[in-house]
Amino acid sequence: MAERLRSVWYMTVLAFRADAPRATGALVAGALNAAGFPIGAYLTSRVITHVVALDGDGALRAVVLLAVVGIASMTASLVRLDLRFRMEESTALLIDRDLVALTTGMPGLEHHERPEHLDRMELLRAQRRMLSSSVAAIIENFGTVAAIVTTTSLLATIDARLLLLPAFGIPSVVASARTRRWFQQVEERTAERLRGAEHLYDLATTASPAKELRVFGLRPEIRRRYVELAAGIDAEHDRTMLRSTMASTAGWAVFAVGYVAAIAFVALEAVAGRAGAGDVILVVSLAGQVNGQVSSIYLMVGWLFDTLKTVGRYLALVDEAAATRPRIDDPAAAPDELSVGIELRGVSFRYPGTDTMVLEDLDLFLPARSTVAIVGDNGGGKSTLIKLLSRFYDPTEGAVLVDGVDLRRIPIDDWRARMAAGFQDFARLELLARETVGVGSLPSVDDLHAVAAALTRASADDIAGALPSGLETQVGRSFEGGMDLSGGQWQKLALGRAMMRETPLLLVLDEPTAALDADTEHALFARYAGAAHDLGHRTGGITVLVSHRFSTVGMADLILVVGARGILEQGTHDELMARGGTYAELFALQASAYQ
Repeated sequence: MAERLRSVWYMTVLAFRADAPRATGALVAGALNAAGFPIGAYLTSRVITHVVALDGDGALRAVVLLAVVGIASMTASLVRLDLRFRMEESTALLIDRDLVALTTGMPGLEHHERPEHLDRMELLRAQRRMLSSSVAAIIENFGTVAAIVTTTSLLATIDARLLLLPAFGIPSVVASARTRRWFQQVEERTAERLRGAEHLYDLATTASPAKELRVFGLRPEIRRRYVELAAGIDAEHDRTMLRSTMASTAGWAVFAVGYVAAIAFVALEAVAGRAGAGDVILVVSLAGQVNGQVSSIYLMVGWLFDTLKTVGRYLALVDEAAATRPRIDDPAAAPDELSVGIELRGVSFRYPGTDTMVLEDLDLFLPARSTVAIVGDNGGGKSTLIKLLSRFYDPTEGAVLVDGVDLRRIPIDDWRARMAAGFQDFARLELLARETVGVGSLPSVDDLHAVAAALTRASADDIAGALPSGLETQVGRSFEGGMDLSGGQWQKLALGRAMMRETPLLLVLDEPTAALDADTEHALFARYAGAAHDLGHRTGGITVLVSHRFSTVGMADLILVVGARGILEQGTHDELMARGGTYAELFALQASAYQ
């Protein structure tokens, strides 16, 4: 209940953040519209009472008031709907903006690798419009409460015992709440299977897997697995539907007893002379209204509970995002220049949720003004080292020191602002080509000279000539007139993006040329090494090159051979070759493949 109240409060505040005037108007108009019918029923009973008493003036006054209330209620209904829809649009935009900020604001990568986070995000993506509709559910429930308060107050003017009538609707409300909870539990139990079905659907309907599906004859297997997952999800929903129907029927049966009893009670009171004709009319009208109100509660509470569950997932993301922002008790500024270098001292690391150490008790020093190459087998820990240096993760044990300062003391955003990176799994940003490169340094995103210079540093200055409108070409097929690029062209834009910051303290190139041939990669790395030495002289910066090709890294000042849980060897190319160890063996093995 505390979580639900928090959700209601949060979404109400969110609605007022998004559009305070419309939120206020929608609440007021909703309450006026909901109270209109009970008040109209009361005025109708007054008309009957005055007519029976042959009081023409009183009857006329009641009729005029009835007309005013009817017009006001209808106007409030129209205004409420318009305000509610407009407010939902404003709230939806604010929620989407906040979702983008929350997910991109998490400084590390752990959340992307946890199944429970992926399940939550899948449900939020599928139901994020329900987040904005939760505001409408709150407004509608507020209106329903206003109607029930007005109705019960009017019933109490006849006999206080009639206040019991709404209580007969409680079982229906309870059944509604339980039904919604059952369906929410089904959604949570089937979230992973739903992701699996969506993945199979994507495989069947997108272009990239199409060739392999056809070559390997996978169409029947993809279809079989999809149908199996979908059937399992449907079966769970069908069982829950049957269970909820039985619970709802029982709840309505209880209310039917109270409904009949209330009307019978007032009718007997009238026969005995203890109630008038107007009272009978009022109770018959309001009892029917209570019936409608309980029905509304049944729908509105169910709607509210559905939306609040989605809001709960949203708030869990809010809490998760807040928890990922590390608290720094003794902050230190990121240095303008490196004078000593970066040291990994006693570093051990395992990925959250696993028991296996990827790195164990590692001591490593990367000198300032150096070019460091990392080589080794897949799964040996190359990418993990990069993640620790980029602070996508913190060490499980030990520390990463920057000029002797624990990296955890430097605010993450400050450290990231002093580094640049190009990755093998680079982002394909469907923007103008100039922007796709320029976002590597946002202040220079519109500076054509800076973008062109970055592409030159990346040995990718030929890309502009290959595009119909040069760097002003829209890239990607998501937009009309956008140009689809080859994998190599996308890679060149990503490399240019990595070169936009001219004086980073740490430049990471994590197999950014994996799709290129060995000769081209070697030429590019030779150029990067020259640029890295220039960078080192200016800022003491360190360039880290990751490659699976030993032949491309001979120009590095320091070569690290990564193996199981740590560094197997380190030194220059000549030193490692003279040692005749793992590096020399792998170098000779790869060299023989090109002979």
